[in-house]
Amino acid sequence: MNILIVDDDIVDRESIKRTLNQSTTLCHFVETESVDEGLAAFAEQNFDVILLDYRMPQRDGIELLLELRNASLDNNVAIIMLSNSEESELALECVRAGAQDFLLKSEVTTSRLQRAILQAQARFELEQKLHHSYHQAKKLAEQDSLTGLANRYSFEEALHLSITQQPRDNSTLALILFDLDNFKYINDTHGHDVGDEILKQVAQRVNHCLRGNEVFARLGGDEFAIILSNLHNVDNVTRVSKRILACLDEAFNISDIVIKMGASIGIAIYPNNSTVANELLKYADIAMYRAKKSGRNQICYFEEEMQAQFLQRYQIEANLIGAVERNEFVLHYQPIFETATKNIIGFEALIRWSFQNKLHFPDSFISIAECSHAIIDIGRWVITQAIYQLSIWNLRNGKTFTISINLSSIQLADKTLVSFIKNMIEKYHVPANLIEFELTETALLDNSKQAVGVLESLSDLGCQIALDDFGSGFSSVSHLQNFPIDTVKIDKSLILASEQPKARALVAGLSAMLHSLELDIVAEGIENKQSLAFCQQLNIQRAQGYYFSQPLTAECIEKTYL
Repeated sequence: MNILIVDDDIVDRESIKRTLNQSTTLCHFVETESVDEGLAAFAEQNFDVILLDYRMPQRDGIELLLELRNASLDNNVAIIMLSNSEESELALECVRAGAQDFLLKSEVTTSRLQRAILQAQARFELEQKLHHSYHQAKKLAEQDSLTGLANRYSFEEALHLSITQQPRDNSTLALILFDLDNFKYINDTHGHDVGDEILKQVAQRVNHCLRGNEVFARLGGDEFAIILSNLHNVDNVTRVSKRILACLDEAFNISDIVIKMGASIGIAIYPNNSTVANELLKYADIAMYRAKKSGRNQICYFEEEMQAQFLQRYQIEANLIGAVERNEFVLHYQPIFETATKNIIGFEALIRWSFQNKLHFPDSFISIAECSHAIIDIGRWVITQAIYQLSIWNLRNGKTFTISINLSSIQLADKTLVSFIKNMIEKYHVPANLIEFELTETALLDNSKQAVGVLESLSDLGCQIALDDFGSGFSSVSHLQNFPIDTVKIDKSLILASEQPKARALVAGLSAMLHSLELDIVAEGIENKQSLAFCQQLNIQRAQGYYFSQPLTAECIEKTYL
């Protein structure tokens, strides 16, 4: 029998060894003098019994007991507490903490200690069986036996808890409910064994679509539910729902039977639709019913306004695919002027989308293009068109106008972006220093090696890098240090407010700082003579805004300025 003795008193340790050596049981002892030494010894080898002194310096025996019990109940070791104290409350405290027995050191005899060890081991074995039975019962009560997901009871408990613990900020909670289209037909045609295998594979596929912090449950039959908590944008719910539909696109192969499967998804939002768990579940169920009525394999929000927004966004996303090939985009160009002379020196390329007989501005579709990654193809079209147009204007007029092109953070993740830009520069014979790429401060928040690398490569190519919308939102001077910035564009909100003393002082302070860093400055939003005069006073080099010109088509630019 392997026995660990944890006791700081060498006399007591020797006494215990002498007592047990008088028994018929062969004992192997490991002695330690402190809680930490005892834990270290326990980590290195297995013991049948731990004889643990209650009172020791620094840390007492209860602490070791608690650490062992919290670490794992699977270690097959019985623990007997030893003490010189006769307090009955102390004995109870030790048993409550997990000891199988408590003995007074003054009463230790060979037979009593041997009997205590045997009883402690028996109690421990019983505790293990009870613990195992408890977990088995808990698993049966909370887990779906077929898929291994949470069951309906566990899900409803989690939903109540999620609502109760939802942070008191602007975040929301989404309940996604979905079931499988025509699942009854599969059961009736191919049998329940095939149906069960479909349910297991659906659970696995959907699990891979999730990040792991969601509650995912099978409520019964072919009905599943997901809780998404702490959401700050409902678009996240749409993205998860679309991933679910996409993961079911590939046909299932069950025993050489190929089965196509879709799902109908209903979504309810807390607190928009309800603050009560049962009502939220009911509204998600209603939304799922609407999804089935609208043609199956669909996504439907309970709230009509949200559903309308989703459908509009879905329509935009679907139509963005292939829009480049259909020649639906056009560039408008806003002239940029030298502030001191008011001479035109360049242009900013701004995309417009001709969709449903209407010209759409970037605010209505760029964020959707970013989410769907359609921005990669759209962005390349913009770069190509803008560089080509600049080459034509400069060649015809013998000028060296510049062109400013907006880049998205998604484009910075494109590892072939730099080589593509280099090819366009060479193809249209445009000096790289005449091309300026603009990024917003939000695009730079992800200070990844990839983003930094792309901007440094563009800078090495000779292109200029501009930081757009400076002075609003997430303004950070660190961006000027971490990225190869050549130009800073002061946000138009500050220029428009420059008649107010505070805004005026802020622009003046920013301008002074940027001049000291030897950066070029562009003032956006120049709409009157006063704003222009203010920029001239601050020696801001470039300006653009409706005072000079709104964005125009290439034809209008040529008629007006060239």
